[in-house]
Amino acid sequence: MSGKTWLIVIAGLLIAGCSRQAPQRPSQRMGEAPQVDSVQLALLELNRQMTVAADQQLAQLAQAQDEPYALYEGNVWMTILDRGNEEEGTPAPNEEWRVAMRIYDLNGRLLIDSDGSYRLGKQELPLGVEANIDELHRGGKARMFVPWYTAYGVTGTDAIPPYENVIIEIELK
Repeated sequence: MSGKTWLIVIAGLLIAGCSRQAPQRPSQRMGEAPQVDSVQLALLELNRQMTVAADQQLAQLAQAQDEPYALYEGNVWMTILDRGNEEEGTPAPNEEWRVAMRIYDLNGRLLIDSDGSYRLGKQELPLGVEANIDELHRGGKARMFVPWYTAYGVTGTDAIPPYENVIIEIELK
């Protein structure tokens, strides 16, 4: 074979090798039903049931109070005790605000008493608090019934057990 012929054969092999389709994962095969993970489905259903139970528990607690509670973002029941100084504005993302927080379990036992500076939008506050803190101005106070999944979640903290619905009293300073 001549050099030109070898060049054509090698080019043909390279082109043929480059055009092969990569093997597909089983989930990408056409015509096959996706694999169902029964454990994953069971966990999703359990999680759904737990969130529904938390929402029902907090709704009942809110309805039993003397103060009027309303449902806010993150399924947080909140009563605004004092809106604060309306001339001061409301918290915005990336702003640092001083927040006093008292966190109780649903039996009224104090779990955390803190007073510190928090930068909003940086997940330094529980999600349920951060989602609704813009309802207040400096000096504002509120009491929130926060479900576990927008409070401290499945891990909890040293002071708050996992899956704990909590009562959070906040004051913007």
